[in-house]
Amino acid sequence: MRLIFIHGAGNTGLEYYYQTNYFKDSEAPNLPGHPDGQPRTSIEDYSQWLHSYIKQKDYSQPVIAGHSLGGAIALMHALNYPKDVKALILISTGARLRVRPDLLKLIEDLIPAPDKWLKKVVEPPLSRVAPDIREKVIQGMAKVGPAVQLNDFLCCDRFDIMEKISQISLPTLVISGTEDDMTPLKYSQYLADKIPGARLMIFEGATHHCLLEKPAEANRSIEAFLNDL
Repeated sequence: MRLIFIHGAGNTGLEYYYQTNYFKDSEAPNLPGHPDGQPRTSIEDYSQWLHSYIKQKDYSQPVIAGHSLGGAIALMHALNYPKDVKALILISTGARLRVRPDLLKLIEDLIPAPDKWLKKVVEPPLSRVAPDIREKVIQGMAKVGPAVQLNDFLCCDRFDIMEKISQISLPTLVISGTEDDMTPLKYSQYLADKIPGARLMIFEGATHHCLLEKPAEANRSIEAFLNDL
């Protein structure tokens, strides 16, 4: 069973280090512009890229997992191509993803100063991740840069499918951390309530990067979900 992980804003597939090393037949491609090529300017355009990627690889009904921005891309893809997806795994994401204006302004101001961006924006949310893996993720994001992260957050800020979310009827696992202040638990609860049959997995004490902070628990939850498909 093919499992495709889609990363979050300004990130790379390295954020799924623990998952791609654990799950056979899984992959975490870098979105366009992360760092190669040109980033897309909407969730819709990113979802079209994902559709093309799946067709190019000739995958039949993969399971699509997405974190934050990646979750929005997975949701949009499921709405556009429901017959081409076997199941969804939605991690620290929502049907609407407004981004704090002060965060957008901070990233914009730091575009000319990528080292400061790493220190002020990238590193703090990863403080609970194991140091060696945290460094891998940060190095990947450093290559992507603040301008692309800003673009991604603006894509998130415009994203809103709250009125359409109940149209999704695929098997769905929703994952959230209790201390996620970027996409709060209520976002995940909304997804679980609106998608028929969706199951919600909550990690106590985990933040927005719950898969990196609690990899063993996350992998067990994902594995149990896949085994039930």
